[in-house]
Amino acid sequence: MSRDRLHTIVVGAGFGGLATAIRLAAAGDAVTVVEAAGGPGGKARTVPSAAGPVDAGPTVLTMRWVFDDLARAAGTRLDDHVTLHPEPVIARHWWPDGSRLDLFAGPEASADAIAAFAGVGEADRFRAFRAETETLFEAFRTPMMETGSPRLAALAGAAIANPALLPALMPWATMARRLAGQFRDRRLRQLFGRYATYVGGSPYASPALLSLIWRAEEHGVWRVGGGMHRLAAALASIAEGLGVSFCYETRATRIERQGGRVAALSTDRGERIAADAVVFAGDPRALRRGLLGQGVAASVPERAVEPRSLSARVWSFAAVVEGPELLHHNVFFGADPRSEFDPVAAGTPPEDPTLYICAEDRGAGQTPPRLERFEIIENAAPVGGRNEEAAQCRTRVFQTLARRGVSFEPTPDLGALTDPDGFEALFPGSAGSLYGRSPHGALAALARPRAKTPVPGLYLAGGGTHPGAGVPMATLSGKHAAETIMSDRTSTSASRRTAMPGGISTGSPTMGPARSRSSPS
Repeated sequence: MSRDRLHTIVVGAGFGGLATAIRLAAAGDAVTVVEAAGGPGGKARTVPSAAGPVDAGPTVLTMRWVFDDLARAAGTRLDDHVTLHPEPVIARHWWPDGSRLDLFAGPEASADAIAAFAGVGEADRFRAFRAETETLFEAFRTPMMETGSPRLAALAGAAIANPALLPALMPWATMARRLAGQFRDRRLRQLFGRYATYVGGSPYASPALLSLIWRAEEHGVWRVGGGMHRLAAALASIAEGLGVSFCYETRATRIERQGGRVAALSTDRGERIAADAVVFAGDPRALRRGLLGQGVAASVPERAVEPRSLSARVWSFAAVVEGPELLHHNVFFGADPRSEFDPVAAGTPPEDPTLYICAEDRGAGQTPPRLERFEIIENAAPVGGRNEEAAQCRTRVFQTLARRGVSFEPTPDLGALTDPDGFEALFPGSAGSLYGRSPHGALAALARPRAKTPVPGLYLAGGGTHPGAGVPMATLSGKHAAETIMSDRTSTSASRRTAMPGGISTGSPTMGPARSRSSPS
């Protein structure tokens, strides 16, 4: 590694860490990514199955422009590294009464489907709803998502400029309350309220503003060829092409400070890697809990990581399926959303769960094999709730689906389940929460930590950091982190060091930053 280049260490190879590494390397930094897992992706992980690697993390890809912009920053094209297939049907939705509704990437197709499903009056109300979500998205895209330091004054200005949005922005306007005034059909209220779970919340406590998530889906959902983990692998490949070094199967243990600023990172391999800056792209709660050393614990305030968002119970497996025709994205709703969200809020399993099924080998133009790969997600409380036995979860989930006519052969064994305790083990300090801080409360989005911390040289990225959870948002966090680092260097250019300090020292023979030891299959 050249000593005339500044050296940045990125801890975590999830989408936020990968985006940070790409942008800094494109700007000329020497970048080392330290990742505890055996390959890139973070929560976009896979588990083995009889049909090949099956996704065990996020499955919905929206806001493609975020990834195209990242590839352009690296001087390449996303399409040269991964195949993205647009899905004309966003998802197929099912209810216990046997009703079914497909929603589409395009407003009028969805309006026509809703008219056939619930009547022309509900179709008209849907058009009004989607117009509001479109305006919400565009009003808050620049002052919230695309800025690294959102300010309440800027958000208030966006609201004042669009007075028609004020009913959706009042402090008491939860998603559930707002939807109750927008739709008469309880099934549609239940469907659009589910978007709160995309950021780990309940529609009964999340602000109505989050209905703008629908707009992101309506403007395009893509299926990643080979699975979501292939997108992470593609970004890692782009990063390696820029000279980024990856140290997989290496856990960061301590962020060292000298003279008040970050100086080095220690790992479980006995290495001490000197750095000009460290970007922590894991759950910021791990820093707060002192898992990277007490010297950086105060870099994240408690209110930025508490209370926690939802977790999940995730089944990833291969099986032969029988029953109604599944698409790539499928949602089987329970009869009453209260019987799901009230128990989860109390830390207990849902009585009548809504179950999401990703049929990973299905999609537009796809002919699935007999043995298919599936991911089933059920919302759950983070660690601290009632610790349910895996066998009880399996009985509830697969009996619920069997009553809806969906059966899998064989029923997956208990090893196919990742529960909140499993997520805490995979991502220490997260409490098993998949989305960072809870989105509940009118100003919750402003409470998330930003890229810049009070510790000089320490920055944050990832889904637990602004602008929040989800693959596109985590990727945007990497852009904010890289831009903040470059801005800080510009503002202190008079005292900027011209050589990176030291290198890697170990208790064993000296070594340089390890190249990738493995990658996801």
